[in-house]
This record gives sequence, structure tokens and C-alpha cells, in this order.
Amino acid sequence: MAELLTDSQVAEALQQLPEWSQDGSKIKRTVEFPSFPTAIQAVDRIAEIAENKNHHPDMDIRWRKVTFYCTTHSEGGLTSKDTELAQEIDGVVAQLSG
Repeated sequence: MAELLTDSQVAEALQQLPEWSQDGSKIKRTVEFPSFPTAIQAVDRIAEIAENKNHHPDMDIRWRKVTFYCTTHSEGGLTSKDTELAQEIDGVVAQLSG
């Protein structure tokens, strides 16, 4: 079980995740990829990472735009699992968007 982050811990984590913002009990990031196939490739890579970690983000796909939401459903809010997954997502985005 992961412990919920305090408000100050969330704020500190978001300083290291400048593309992310808090949305209630979640953190989110929207990315516009160069093409629809690239967006789907990102979703596929992130799905594989999430499956290996057994921690899955919510993803909303709208053509080239994908919004990623991270929260720990079992804990009812944000944990370190979410900020770690956000960093992994940032790595995939950097590889495919750059």
C-alpha cells in the first residue's frame, strides 16, 4: 500500500513535473502529438509500462491529443506511484514528440 501524499508533497512533486497540474485527487497532463499514429504509439508504450508497474493511468485520446490522469484509486488520491508514473510518461512523451 502506498501512502497518500500531503498537499505540500504534491506541490513539491509538481515542481519536478512542470507539464503536470493537480486536478482534485489526480494529476494530469495533456499532450498534442505530431500525428494520430504517434499518439497511439505513446499510449501503447505507456500501457506496457503501466502493466509492468501494475499502476495504470486514465487516458483520454482525442485524435492527436492525449490527456493522462494519474491517481491511486485504491488509496483514493495521489501517492508516489502517481508521480513516478508521471515521470515515466514524460520520458515516453519526450521520445515521441522531440
